[in-house]
Amino acid sequence: MREPKSMSELVYFTRRKDEFGLVKLWVFREDCTKCGKAQMGKPVDPRTKKVKSRSKEYVCPECNYIVEKEEYEDSLNANIQYTCPEGHSHSKVMPFLRKKITIKDPKTGKSKRKLGIIFNCETCDFEIKVPKLK
Repeated sequence: MREPKSMSELVYFTRRKDEFGLVKLWVFREDCTKCGKAQMGKPVDPRTKKVKSRSKEYVCPECNYIVEKEEYEDSLNANIQYTCPEGHSHSKVMPFLRKKITIKDPKTGKSKRKLGIIFNCETCDFEIKVPKLK
């Protein structure tokens, strides 16, 4: 499994430690499907030169090919290193597909439905959930 060298080559990165154990998850940016010369990224504002982080699309900086956010993110793979609560450490590559998962809020004790990634430990089959924070 390839480790990232910088945050600029990633679409998503998170490191969590909670009741599901310790999880480090990252998703690499992919090359443009049309020209293959550059990595897809969020569009850049030409005036301020800042990335439009809330944009609903990804753009190739070379050929200006546009892909919708959901379509692009569904084609990516998530790299996961985890240690489950039982103490088993593994690494895994799986599709970066967020699903609705039920998470219990530790402060209030109420259950909430959030988007997140869910997978099982390869050794003990413990269900590990990585919810989206916002």
